[in-house]
Amino acid sequence: MHNDIPELPLNNGNRIPQLGLGVFQVDNAEDTKNAVKWALAAGYRHIDTASYYGNEQWVGEAIRESDVKREDIFVTSKLWNSVRGYDETKQAFQETLDKLGFETLDMFLIHWPAPGYAESWRAMEDLYKDGKIKNIGVSNFNQAQLEKLMETATVKPVVDQIETHPYFQEDDLHAYLETQGILHEAWSPLGGGNNNALTDPVINELAAAHDVSAAQIILRWHIQREEIVIPKSIHEARIQQNRDVFAFGLDEDEMRAISDLDAGKRVGPDPADEAWLKKSQTYASRK
Repeated sequence: MHNDIPELPLNNGNRIPQLGLGVFQVDNAEDTKNAVKWALAAGYRHIDTASYYGNEQWVGEAIRESDVKREDIFVTSKLWNSVRGYDETKQAFQETLDKLGFETLDMFLIHWPAPGYAESWRAMEDLYKDGKIKNIGVSNFNQAQLEKLMETATVKPVVDQIETHPYFQEDDLHAYLETQGILHEAWSPLGGGNNNALTDPVINELAAAHDVSAAQIILRWHIQREEIVIPKSIHEARIQQNRDVFAFGLDEDEMRAISDLDAGKRVGPDPADEAWLKKSQTYASRK
């Protein structure tokens, strides 16, 4: 089961690999570099990091130490909530580039819709127009926040990276993004904590029927919903396994069985929680 990873078209004419590796909560150099190198060796060409994760430097080092050319890898990073304003955003972006050791970045996202994001977006638009960022987007924006952003934006986001998994499916936002030509990118695609879908009986019954893992079933479900998916792992075998989701498919009944698991249960914060968004602006990026 080792097929090419498809690329999805973005609304600006560029393309993005549909499957990538996420590195959230990978807090040391060895684990970060190993995960990135193993992913690249397995055929991944999409790595998702963020300034808040504190591992951009190690992602960049792993890419340089790999056998894959930089221009063949789609790398995403994100602007943390404590940074707002035009000049501040430009400075933070340059710090991200410096840590990664890159001349340009494939995609830069506003990490959360904390107050002041419109001015940060204006800076990102200028960096995009100057060719420093190839694609710009958002993360954790709901429909109302996207609509607010687009009242002043001159460049439409290419993606909205949001929490999505079998227990929290975001169907309404998914449909809205589709009408806007904004791709839906799923973080925490397998769930987490008490919402860990890997142990769900329905998921495991489907896994047994297809002779694959529970994680592969869930990732395949995301793929067939035409979402971008960025599962995190620091285990080589699991990284390889998560990548092999393109040689089998789920039929309509199987897709519906997973859709029926939606319980509206989040793993992370609610983007509509204004108190949390404001408080998060006091959280410094990890170093």
